[in-house]
Amino acid sequence: MPYLRKAQTVKRGIYFSLVVLLVGILSACSSTPKESAATPSATPSATATTPSTAATTLASGVTCTDTAAVGHSPVTITPPSEMTKGRMGTFTLVTNCGNIVIETNGVKAPVTMTALTALATGGYFDASLCHRLTTASIYVLQCGDPTATGSGGPGFTYQDENLPQPVANNYPEGTVAMANSGPSTNGSQFFLVYGDTSLGASYTIWGKITSGLNIVKAIAAAGVVGGGSDGTPVAKIAIEKVIVS
Repeated sequence: MPYLRKAQTVKRGIYFSLVVLLVGILSACSSTPKESAATPSATPSATATTPSTAATTLASGVTCTDTAAVGHSPVTITPPSEMTKGRMGTFTLVTNCGNIVIETNGVKAPVTMTALTALATGGYFDASLCHRLTTASIYVLQCGDPTATGSGGPGFTYQDENLPQPVANNYPEGTVAMANSGPSTNGSQFFLVYGDTSLGASYTIWGKITSGLNIVKAIAAAGVVGGGSDGTPVAKIAIEKVIVS
């Protein structure tokens, strides 16, 4: 009777399976949920905190916070119709490392200051990186190019003014002057001198740093990417905006 034995075997298997299932159910009912299990929630927990802004402390206690500034296409600024107005006042470079205040000289560099004022008030310098640092022979931090390539400009140029004498240290510490690519090719790029520097008498001097020189020196002390003496600063510094007063 092979078919009967097979049926009995199947019946015993069913009984055994039911017993195993019942034991499993009883065991599950008596177990305790783990205390570490998290409960999904659409509401942030009471202990949740807002991530803090990362910061880097440089020499002399200068602190640079993170900046969203990256190389970008500049906004379009129409050249001033009157380029000889000039003005005395201050430019405050609000950077992620602190404020750098520049006393401007619109008497000796009226064209330059008219152009720079138009650029600053038009937001041209906003969220722009200072892209070049030189730490040997000349001591300058170069800014004013939103593209951060060293070749950017506002699309117009103007004449040289207030050139220094061709003598040693003709760009003393604290000097602010225009960068250029030849005579009367001034645009938007300028450099901040953090140590007495000798250069050709070819760069329009338009201001002097009265506060924040320690920031430029701290950026210089951090060095150049790759360990050279001329290139991108290791410590990222960006002009977030310029306050003209």
